[in-house]
Amino acid sequence: MKLSVIVPVFRTEATLKRCLDSILNQNLPDFELIIVNDGSDDGSGLICEQYAEKDNRIRVIHKENGGLSSARNKGIALSQGEYITFVDSDDELASGTYKDVLSEIGDSDIIEYPIAGRLSLESREYSDMKEYWLREKVYTHTYVWNKIFRRTLFDGVRFPEGKVFEDAYILPHLLNRSRKVKTTGKGSYLYHFNPNGITATADGHKLAQLLEAHLTSNMPIDDRFYMHLANIQIDVYEQNGGQIKLPRRHVKLNGLNNKQKVKATIINLLGINYLCKISKILHLASRKTKY
Repeated sequence: MKLSVIVPVFRTEATLKRCLDSILNQNLPDFELIIVNDGSDDGSGLICEQYAEKDNRIRVIHKENGGLSSARNKGIALSQGEYITFVDSDDELASGTYKDVLSEIGDSDIIEYPIAGRLSLESREYSDMKEYWLREKVYTHTYVWNKIFRRTLFDGVRFPEGKVFEDAYILPHLLNRSRKVKTTGKGSYLYHFNPNGITATADGHKLAQLLEAHLTSNMPIDDRFYMHLANIQIDVYEQNGGQIKLPRRHVKLNGLNNKQKVKATIINLLGINYLCKISKILHLASRKTKY
């Protein structure tokens, strides 16, 4: 078995058929499709069973609702492929993606491919995971669904249950176990924005978990990554208040855009604490002028 494709499903009857059809039409015979129905109370479970009856490459697991991490972990435990990948049930794949990407994987432990309209990649190879993390700005696209992983990377590693932004937590662990990572311009993951998804509905408490995931990952932080973290910290402070977790740092202005340079200058002169406070005051003031 070359590839295990894991699809967690929860209340996605409107998009599920589109997703499953795109996987089954990949023109890749040697794969299994593991669908984990995570306690859906709509028609998703029935759709899963209907597809399984027509294709013996499909296995369906019905479980009580436990969240995205729980569903993915269930799929990992049952997988038999040499490689593992994930698809969210409201998304889909461009035709031929898996065949094209697997033809490029070679002896790599992870290969990452493009996201239509959101992420373009060139063909590169990395044996230094820190270089991959910073050069490709992986911290901005830690998604597991546009990557294919050697299954043994998950030995003793699972998605954190009870957390959001679970991809940001687990990817650094998988990179620490990897010897080689590739990027390719072949293939395409077709992401569909979900207004009810984690990214769209992330409040201060959820964003605090994203910040925590990055700060506890042991991945290197350069100035661009730091400014990315500063933006998350600003949002967390504005919505939650409380202690500021991001440590102070002197940021070089080279390579930053004008908006980042303003923020970095404030950080260098006054610190991240003052930047968060200033940003909160400015946002509150701009809201008052609208009413």
